[in-house]
Amino acid sequence: MPFSPRALPVALLLPLLAGCSSLYFPPPPQVPLLTQKGEWSAGLHTNLSQNTAVQGAYAVSDHLGVMGSASFLHTNKTKKAEDHDFGELGLGYFTRLPDHRVLEVYGGFGLGHTKRVERTPTEGVTRTLEAGLNKYFVQVNYTSKDKKTYHVLGRDWPVSYGTALRASYVTLTDFRLNGQPAANEDNIFLEPITYTRITLLGPVDAQFISGSNFGLKHRKFLKAANSVFQFGLVVNVGGQSGGK
Repeated sequence: MPFSPRALPVALLLPLLAGCSSLYFPPPPQVPLLTQKGEWSAGLHTNLSQNTAVQGAYAVSDHLGVMGSASFLHTNKTKKAEDHDFGELGLGYFTRLPDHRVLEVYGGFGLGHTKRVERTPTEGVTRTLEAGLNKYFVQVNYTSKDKKTYHVLGRDWPVSYGTALRASYVTLTDFRLNGQPAANEDNIFLEPITYTRITLLGPVDAQFISGSNFGLKHRKFLKAANSVFQFGLVVNVGGQSGGK
């Protein structure tokens, strides 16, 4: 769906509405939109929950791409402190479609560590949760054939947009509750998102990602309780013109 300025205030509220009760903070689905051999893409994203991701991708041939990302979240608030570090690697196929569209299909895995310390002003620390994270995912990225230019503040702003769908199988490993071994959990997450890119200068685009996160299993600690909304910057260099 195309980007609508009126939808942005609603998107900004998503991290607040989603809550933070899950031990899993999904990194933004990576959409490098590769078009030819030798092209590379890089991105830096964050959100209001301070979940920050650094991403990169490279086209090793005209249809084979590799991508990787590192995400992290470290907060220390009155009621809880959270530490979440996660990395992903993926390999996939990309192709240029008619009307300047791009289709990408990736698969990969991820590893990480997560910890949450809950507390109250009167009791101090009430609960500590800590675990490793394993993840396997498949993802499809698809750009819209439409591209619009808006004339604002005396200049043209090219805008492109598209969609992505990621399915992930995530497991907690070596889960500990208050320092004691606890039952590990697993879940299957579906993350449909839309993204909008606004060209700022040369190959540098601002990117806004909004979407949903659905957990297919009912779990207490590993559930779809954190937003996939992100905003940041992306750079693509060495690709075919008109494809972003």
